Amino acid sequence: MATYITDECINCGACEPECPNEAISEGEDIYVIDPKLCTECVGFHDHEACQAVCPVECCLPDPKNVESEEVLLLRAKALHPEKEFGETILSRFRKG
Repeated sequence: MATYITDECINCGACEPECPNEAISEGEDIYVIDPKLCTECVGFHDHEACQAVCPVECCLPDPKNVESEEVLLLRAKALHPEKEFGETILSRFRKG
């Protein structure tokens, strides 16, 4: 699922430079995440970078936008065709 930023955002901007997909931008009152660009950092980090740096913990999984790791990895590959992606947790389980 894509991540979203709650109304508790203090507009500090700490999350924006951490996003490998440039999915985070400054909105009217708070920062926002474009779900079409968010991959939950799959393929880049073993955690969501925006969540890790948010001082008020307002970057949360969006229950209205549930996506599998496979879908997120496909999006990451489409957004970054020049990057070589390694194995994901999902692919390790499939190999048995």
